[in-house]
Amino acid sequence: MSMLSSLFENLGIASSGYVHMDWKETPQAHIFQVDLPGLTKNEVKLEVHQGRVLHISGCREEEPEEKGEKWHCRERSCGSFSRQFRLPEDAKVEEIKASMHDGVLIVTVPKDEALMKHSQKNMVEISGDDEAHAPKGLGRFVCCKA
Repeated sequence: MSMLSSLFENLGIASSGYVHMDWKETPQAHIFQVDLPGLTKNEVKLEVHQGRVLHISGCREEEPEEKGEKWHCRERSCGSFSRQFRLPEDAKVEEIKASMHDGVLIVTVPKDEALMKHSQKNMVEISGDDEAHAPKGLGRFVCCKA
């Protein structure tokens, strides 16, 4: 499993019939690029569930074997797929735009500027012993490969 897939699963992102995706954030929007080779926009469904969960699904039909034909290799995946993930808090869900070009679905989710300006970071104080009391040297580290 890739590091990106692992991160998505930890963030509550689900997928079936794995679909490769890139997620890029710009100052104005979140941009998702989803590889869907061989599909048209009519074969892909894009929905928002529960107000903030972007759901991408579709089905790639298996090419039937015609009489007199013989497949020697079939590596391309077929069947249904879905991918869903929670959009960030600053997403303007009502203004999502999507387009599809050359088998790549591009979903643009604008950011809410009001939320971006008012988002602030809160410092959290860490309690406990001062660093001066910590043991020095390798004794304070434990390695599972010992």
